[in-house]
Amino acid sequence: CAPILGTEGLGTWSWDPASGFLPGTLPRPSLRAESGSVIALGSPVTLWCQGSLQAEVYRVYKEGSPQPWEVRAQQDSRHKADFPITMSMSSYHTGQYWCVYQTPLGLSQPSEPLTLVLTGMFPAPSLSAQPSPVVASGGNVSLSCGSHRVGTAHLLKEGGAGPLHSPEARFSRGAGVWQATFLLGPVDSTHGGIYRCYRADTNYPHVWSLPSDSLELQVTGEGPSPSLSALPASLLLLGQTLTLRCHCEPSCDRYALTRPEGDTSPQHLAGQPSPDFLLGPVSGSHGGRYRCYGGRQGPYAWSAPSNPLDVLVAGMYRKPSLQAQPGPSVPWGAMVALRCGSQEAMDTFLLHREGSGAPPQHLRVPGQEIAAQSMFTLGPVTSAHRGTYRCYGAHSTNPYLWSWPSDPLQVEVSGEDPSPPGHPGQCRAVPRRGLAWGRGPGGGHQGVGNSRRLQTQGPSHPLWRWGLDGSAGRGPPPEPEWSG
Repeated sequence: CAPILGTEGLGTWSWDPASGFLPGTLPRPSLRAESGSVIALGSPVTLWCQGSLQAEVYRVYKEGSPQPWEVRAQQDSRHKADFPITMSMSSYHTGQYWCVYQTPLGLSQPSEPLTLVLTGMFPAPSLSAQPSPVVASGGNVSLSCGSHRVGTAHLLKEGGAGPLHSPEARFSRGAGVWQATFLLGPVDSTHGGIYRCYRADTNYPHVWSLPSDSLELQVTGEGPSPSLSALPASLLLLGQTLTLRCHCEPSCDRYALTRPEGDTSPQHLAGQPSPDFLLGPVSGSHGGRYRCYGGRQGPYAWSAPSNPLDVLVAGMYRKPSLQAQPGPSVPWGAMVALRCGSQEAMDTFLLHREGSGAPPQHLRVPGQEIAAQSMFTLGPVTSAHRGTYRCYGAHSTNPYLWSWPSDPLQVEVSGEDPSPPGHPGQCRAVPRRGLAWGRGPGGGHQGVGNSRRLQTQGPSHPLWRWGLDGSAGRGPPPEPEWSG
């Protein structure tokens, strides 16, 4: 096939020994494709060779072609020349190219080779990231390119220097496809970006498939953790509105909120310019554990995650009752039992004192058992136990969804402290089966069926990691105002 631009009328260049320059010793030019070297089927292709202001002729050579493309340098742009190789890219135009220029002093060294690749000849492969496309800085990630046909795979990063070539794909019986794996890491912010992969037959390395869907790789840990707070509180009734605020120090230019499942990494961070995330009207689907990220170093780099914040939704089940035994007025140093009774069976009960700096008391019925009521024992009581109490019921399968709160119960402590100041007594919890109550043989209270005494779980339990108003996980939320 004849070259698009011929050499007719350009004359013959010869080397003058008196010049002191040998052919091929002038500085090498650079060669690039106008729209990139990975070119879709049917697209036009123009190559640019950039050399010297003294250049008079530029030539482009193609691997395996006997004749170069040659153009004379234009007076107003001697330092470069363009070569319209084709108006419709095909497999014939794939392969390696290089260019040279010539001045009256001699010929330049050849440019570095440029490889033109054709895409769109086969169906697109798939591209996935394991364990997640959101990767902590310093971690590792595997990008898998899968296809139903055997061959080699090529991974390209948008704006990157060039493709990453993988070894031969291997057949994955579990996935039912041929897969080639690219290992990246330890990752940093430079790895963040948009990736696509292609498949190629082994015998035609410059003829590729359509591109896979794009995969956005995001890198976290590029900066300190922000704080996440809930306004007005992270414990809400159905239908109320909640704002989660992500605070960066120093400030960030974008923010992302996630609700990961367990300890898994999020699959994507969707940024927004505002640090406030409005949730509501609140429903059961809003209950869960949240984290936020801040970004300030490019679109794919994010901070380390904030501490977790639990959003708790009350009003999912019927209201329990709360009673004090023997009564809500208790002498100093005595014991008092607070019974939380539910109209439906639960395996988790919670007791909270309004305005308390401690998290709610949490009772988890062991094993597979369920109960319709539980007993929280306070004492020996001091003035620290005075206050208004409410209880809730929940299921351990979704600890973020609570019942309506019980009616408030006011506990009064009479008398004075007979001993030096000390810490208030511990709280114990006793689950009961059934709703019937009576005096046991030892003077205690006994429910129908078996009873079991349990230790109450305190602040270390993961359900009580509050993070409100910038407290980064310390202390309970402000007490919501209940109605009805």
